[in-house]
Amino acid sequence: MRIYNRQTKQYEEIEQFGQGALQFLYGCTAGRVLLKLAVSPFASKLYGWWNGRRASTKKIPAFVAKNGIRMEDFEDREYQSFNDFFTRKLRPGARKVETDPSALISPADAKLLAYPVDEKTRVFVKGRTYTLEELTGGRLELSGYAGGTCLVYRLCMEDYHRYCFIDGGRMRKRWRIRGKLHTVSPLSKDYKIYKENSRVVNLMVTKSFGEMIQIEVGALLVGRIRNRQVNRFKRGEEKGYFEPGGSTILQIFKPGSITMDDDILEQSKKQTETKVLFGERVGEINA
Repeated sequence: MRIYNRQTKQYEEIEQFGQGALQFLYGCTAGRVLLKLAVSPFASKLYGWWNGRRASTKKIPAFVAKNGIRMEDFEDREYQSFNDFFTRKLRPGARKVETDPSALISPADAKLLAYPVDEKTRVFVKGRTYTLEELTGGRLELSGYAGGTCLVYRLCMEDYHRYCFIDGGRMRKRWRIRGKLHTVSPLSKDYKIYKENSRVVNLMVTKSFGEMIQIEVGALLVGRIRNRQVNRFKRGEEKGYFEPGGSTILQIFKPGSITMDDDILEQSKKQTETKVLFGERVGEINA
């Protein structure tokens, strides 16, 4: 899988975690029989239970080496389980959060694609068409988002899985939609994962970008999305974290509220994800 590294201005090939197993589950008839069990909340709970055991720490050194994780970016401490390691925290100063109020920042370390929302409030994501009603569960008036922008931040297993608020503001509504837990990798292209997967929908009013929607999406073996229950928040303040597995954050903005950086737009037109970091500028307010 090819992504664009905007720091080096080079393309990189990255390996999908557990690619062989995922290809079996999504790529053949026998695998799809097992897939029904794999995407269930029960499988996620079982996987979470195992990774919460002390014995699971044995996985950590090989995981760090295989995924090239920079441990100098994180707290220097002993981890009690793989889950404990997976939700590790950054050292102070390991990420710079852009403080310019006109800058749009990334909520997480992730791979980013930007998509237009059409005049019928539909968005075409990775070969599938979604309505905003499908994404949010039909609990919002969405006509104001027609012609806006949808950002898709995909977090891989090697990424830092805590995420932040992208601006100061207040929470207007939030709710959880229970569902399945498909992988968010391209291997699940035959499924409408952002409609089917468990997710949390947040309607927020921000100082710089106005009203926006943020959706945290669970994924294969990620049954738990842990959010802080706060009604007011600041830019760069931690919003929550995902427990083990890949996961996704969707952000939906009204038309005329943001302008994305040129390199991200260019790569998104090619369906190539751009590697971004927690707190990094990805666009700006549409002045």
